[in-house]
Amino acid sequence: MQEHKLKSKNIASFIDLKNYCETEEFKGWDPYDGLNSMVFNATGLQNWDLARLAWIQGFKRSPINFRKFLLVPKEYNSKGIGLFLSGYCNLYRIAKTGNTRFGKKEEILKKVNYLSNLLLKLQNKNYSGACWGYNFDWQARRLFLFPKETPTVVATTFCSSALFEAFEITKDKRYLETALSSANFIVNDLNRTRHNEGILFSYSPLNGNNTVYNASLLGAKLLSICYKYTSKEEYKDLARLSVLAACEGQKEDGSWVYGLLPVQSWIDSFHTGYNLEAIQYYQENTGDTSFKENIKKGFNFYINNFFEGDGTPKYYHDKKYPIDIHCPAQLFVTLSKLNKFDECKQLSAKVLNWSIQYMQDKRGYFYYQLKKGVSSKISYMRWSNAFMFNAMSHYLLEEQKLQNAIANT
Repeated sequence: MQEHKLKSKNIASFIDLKNYCETEEFKGWDPYDGLNSMVFNATGLQNWDLARLAWIQGFKRSPINFRKFLLVPKEYNSKGIGLFLSGYCNLYRIAKTGNTRFGKKEEILKKVNYLSNLLLKLQNKNYSGACWGYNFDWQARRLFLFPKETPTVVATTFCSSALFEAFEITKDKRYLETALSSANFIVNDLNRTRHNEGILFSYSPLNGNNTVYNASLLGAKLLSICYKYTSKEEYKDLARLSVLAACEGQKEDGSWVYGLLPVQSWIDSFHTGYNLEAIQYYQENTGDTSFKENIKKGFNFYINNFFEGDGTPKYYHDKKYPIDIHCPAQLFVTLSKLNKFDECKQLSAKVLNWSIQYMQDKRGYFYYQLKKGVSSKISYMRWSNAFMFNAMSHYLLEEQKLQNAIANT
């Protein structure tokens, strides 16, 4: 009876989120979109690096949402659209089993095609292959500005991965051809840095930002998917070098620091999940099992250090706050990809229940972060809602698989 109530609660929660996102037409604000403010750009301060940095950080950290008053428009974010597309592909798979509570196959297929075509329109065509960036200027550090729509390996991997999924459902070759061309962006436009016996892909084609494990591994993930479709050895070889560099950097306890710089020495939940997911993709798509012990060791660290017994997700391995919505969300994706959902079913149920109880607004959207003091309960379409939409679709699909398996025994 209790399990049935939880399932009903999860379904209702997801439908509320789905309705909210569809009503908003998948457009929204972002933690980092402060420089889209028409007010700020009318002052002339947009040409001063310190002002840009302070403005972005003020928007990101404030629990009060000033965007409407400072004229920041709600817009599409490519990575967010990619996440929504992946989520609808999962809903299509659920509908194929005969479960139409999230929509009939025909209805969901329309969304899959709509979002896929939107991604085709949003791509940046100024590089070697399909790639995507963010819909805002972003000041990462005082001297490092990402202009609007600068393509990144992170956004590109999420978008291309979603297009591969859409192709498998629709068989529309435009989606496949666009996704495959993104390998050219990874190979030709990103910088590569030697690290021990492997390489690290840069975050973007701009100089710098070449010290982060998860960004490099996302490049490896995308290349491994492209290898699956093309059998191009170059893709496999480069992906392997990226995975090798990351696994050489893995700590004895299975953890990864965020990056190589002294200021990147923290260990956090969702980037660890990214790493595991990417290495698993590489292993499955290439057949290379050289890193299976790294996956095993990393997963044991991940599952034992980032979630408390009652389902509370932690940001850091040694510190709980701030609790970011990415922390619970990435769990469901990681468990699904590593085929660990059944094994960790109780934990995932607790984490989802906790997330719905403490991080979902009655209007359907999910909050950005909970802190010890005043929390940020602003609705961010890419960071919170698209990420949780995709994550919950994985959870619900895995539940459907378990239900089907029981019915067939």
